[in-house]
Amino acid sequence: MSETQRSSAEPTAGGHTVRSLGLLAATALVVANMIGTGVFTSTGFMVPNLASGPILINWLIGGVLALCGAAAYAELGAMMPRVGGEYVYIKEAYHPALGFLSGWISLIVGFSAPIAASSIAFGAYLNAVTPVVPGQTAAVSLIIALTALHMIDLVFGSRVQTGFTILKVLLVVGFIVAGLSIGDGDWSHLDNPLPSASSSIFQGPFFESLVFVSFSYSGWNAAAYVAGEIRDPGRILPRALILGTAIVTVLYIGLNVVFLYAAPAEALAGKEEIGAIAAVHLFGAEAGQWLSTCIALALVSSVSAMVMAGPRVYTAMAEDRLFFHFLAARNQRGAPVYSVLLQGMMAILFTVLVPFETLLQYIGFTLSIFAALAVTAVFILRARFPDAPRPYRTWGWPVSPLLFIALSVWMVVHLVSAKPIPTLFGGGATVASGLLVYFLWQWLTGRD
Repeated sequence: MSETQRSSAEPTAGGHTVRSLGLLAATALVVANMIGTGVFTSTGFMVPNLASGPILINWLIGGVLALCGAAAYAELGAMMPRVGGEYVYIKEAYHPALGFLSGWISLIVGFSAPIAASSIAFGAYLNAVTPVVPGQTAAVSLIIALTALHMIDLVFGSRVQTGFTILKVLLVVGFIVAGLSIGDGDWSHLDNPLPSASSSIFQGPFFESLVFVSFSYSGWNAAAYVAGEIRDPGRILPRALILGTAIVTVLYIGLNVVFLYAAPAEALAGKEEIGAIAAVHLFGAEAGQWLSTCIALALVSSVSAMVMAGPRVYTAMAEDRLFFHFLAARNQRGAPVYSVLLQGMMAILFTVLVPFETLLQYIGFTLSIFAALAVTAVFILRARFPDAPRPYRTWGWPVSPLLFIALSVWMVVHLVSAKPIPTLFGGGATVASGLLVYFLWQWLTGRD
């Protein structure tokens, strides 16, 4: 088994190993990747179509789905502790072409587009506090600053990342506790949906909303991308993936209870900045500005986590000579300089050119497909290599991975049937471009 045989090799920088990340840093990376734009925006797009009960069930299902995926990735990552995440798993289970395609999807959809989405949201919330700063300027500036940080030093970047994440969790917990204990909300808001809102969890709007929720939960696999930089990955990686995902699931459900408790459905419907709207209804006009500042700080952590995790995919591809070899280069402090730079440039393009809601739909649809393929790889690799070392085995086997795959497929089918043109065109164009680049690369490098 090629990748398993390579799994013991540690990445190096200047001749020194760089397995420097512990449980706290790896868990913080998961939490920071997950808590970002989605939870502060998605419910506003769900309110016109769903009543409060189905909205909260949607968030619970999204958390269960993420936990099932995290358990499967924990087995794969502990078995093949290289940087790269699902690129490594899909390449090993299926074919290098599909592995390359998953890496291409990671570059465009998995990280560059979400970095852009979170940066756009950061700019919007910052602009609400300081209107003199244009939202797009703030978004691009944030990408440039964090790209520069993570090009310099792996260890320092992870410490900054962990600090921002702890601050973000404290802000979220504080908002939930204060909102429910002293906020001026009303539980009757949860019982009065819009006339267009459905109370069913078996109809199209429910599964279409899962796309927004899946985007909000994306990042549950973040620690897998840096498995090659984690100390004792067979033990720490599974704990980080599952612990981080469980923490975020609890926080997400709590946040959405507060949002729905704070304001009537009419005030939330179709709005991106529902966090600020909820704060105004709970605590008054000044609180809206205060929460906008807090959310902006939280989004810094989210963008930083994605800027840190994503380049490990392109680095792994370059190490396998499936992409430009210079992308594998690390500086003396362990940072994959050129991979970070490439991702930053892509994210700036998305920030400038693509509308926010289009980014959300595009990201959720495409990532669901490749995450399902990666989870399916657990079945394939268990059958193909039954005796390979597995420091961790997926809990709930085989129900949890089958549940993840089934819900992912069901969600994608409903989204395609509801919005076939944007989903199929965006996802299809990305896949087609990736395959074109792969076969062109094979031709240019003289490979079969």
